[in-house]
Amino acid sequence: MTDDAQNKEAMKEAVGTLEQIIASNSTPKTIKKSITDMITGLNNQEYSLSVRAANAVSLLDDVTQDPNMPSYVRTQLWQAVSKLESIRE
Repeated sequence: MTDDAQNKEAMKEAVGTLEQIIASNSTPKTIKKSITDMITGLNNQEYSLSVRAANAVSLLDDVTQDPNMPSYVRTQLWQAVSKLESIRE
């Protein structure tokens, strides 16, 4: 598989994980809002895949610091971060 194909697959998996978090009834509304905005940014074709991934990782780092977040949601967010960090130019 080419790097580009691997990057697109990693992005798809990360977005899928984030969408699962949004769909969960136990995710606080403020976190759902942040993640929804982040998915919009990830899907924005204006920037390269790696730039979008880097921006999302930075935002996710802030979101994971929220003290109101359930621990299993934080774990899912870290999984998404791991996928996004694997995206390279």
